[in-house]
Amino acid sequence: MNDPKTIAEILANTHTIAVVGFSSSTARAGYYVPAYLQGHGYRIIPVNPNITTGLGHRAYPDLHAVPEPVDLVLVFRRSEHVPDVVEQAIDIGAKAIWLQQGIVLGQAAARARAAGLAVVQDACMMVEHRAWRRRG
Repeated sequence: MNDPKTIAEILANTHTIAVVGFSSSTARAGYYVPAYLQGHGYRIIPVNPNITTGLGHRAYPDLHAVPEPVDLVLVFRRSEHVPDVVEQAIDIGAKAIWLQQGIVLGQAAARARAAGLAVVQDACMMVEHRAWRRRG
């Protein structure tokens, strides 16, 4: 279960989001969720080794290649890839990691929390953002 206070703090304090598993397909959540977030003022950094740009920004092959500080790592990858993403998020000093709806990995989440990152699992950031805005 995600802590509503953690979700609210992430949404309020995040500025730069690295999107691991960013998709170039507009029909996929890995595209339209970051597009929504960008439309609401968040800076999006696409992370996908198979593309060069996304939403008008340069894409990077992995988190280690991102040349600027990242507040949040938003993950659109299958569960088996999450432990490596968590390790990279820790390495780059991200403040939080958000595993999109359908992605749950207790051990990796525990590792992230132990390293000081805020963690949200199995929740759509776009849905949570809309609800947070309605609450004011």
